[in-house]
Amino acid sequence: MPLYLIGLFFIVAVVYAAVGFGGGSTYSALLVLSGTDYRILPAIALACNIVVVSGGVWRFSKERLLDLNALLPFLIVSVPAAWIGGRLPISEAVFVGLLGSALLVSGLRLLLQHDFVLKVQDKRSIPFWTAGVIGGGIGLLSGLVGIGGGIFLAPILYILRWDTPLKIAGACSLFILVNSVAGLSGQIMKLSDSAILFSAVSYWPLILTVFFGGQIGSWMATKRFDPVLLKRLTAALILYVGVRLLIRWMGYL
Repeated sequence: MPLYLIGLFFIVAVVYAAVGFGGGSTYSALLVLSGTDYRILPAIALACNIVVVSGGVWRFSKERLLDLNALLPFLIVSVPAAWIGGRLPISEAVFVGLLGSALLVSGLRLLLQHDFVLKVQDKRSIPFWTAGVIGGGIGLLSGLVGIGGGIFLAPILYILRWDTPLKIAGACSLFILVNSVAGLSGQIMKLSDSAILFSAVSYWPLILTVFFGGQIGSWMATKRFDPVLLKRLTAALILYVGVRLLIRWMGYL
């Protein structure tokens, strides 16, 4: 494992946790570009996700910024969909293509997002079936490529005026956590008969690294730290990595 990954994973964990995310898509991309076997990428990225957002969920809960009842319609469908996605075998070309596309969308979302203060009385309710369709689609993609899905859920919740920005950040942390657990269980079951699963153990320093980075980032989030500059820099990094992955994917074609 290249040592520079430790520093990059720490930075990604801090920045993503500061805006309520886990960083799974960027972890996977960095591992792809470092030459890691694509078959164990989702498992490593999802494990890092769980470590990062666990601290965020705890802090958001402590600040009373989590609304489980409102998020439940999304989770009911997304959790089994993430498990199914984790179980599905895909080729390296499909994996890189999906991941590169996900990063491109994520980077554009972070670059163009303009947070706003939404009054609680202005929030809108989302029909149960609509939330289920949204959660299921994001969950399936999350399990396939090893992400939590919060980077896709957040802009949808903003558009639908689901709640205030801090409540949305808290919801995304919990969404990422449960989907990452479901996706990781699917990935482990998929690779359980293969010796390659044990090669992921050598990446344990990354788990420890993102733990500390995630704690710092989630503290920054709940203390109302304004991460605008960090988000723009992160967006630039994500777009760069996403484009590189898509170029690699075009080479497969």
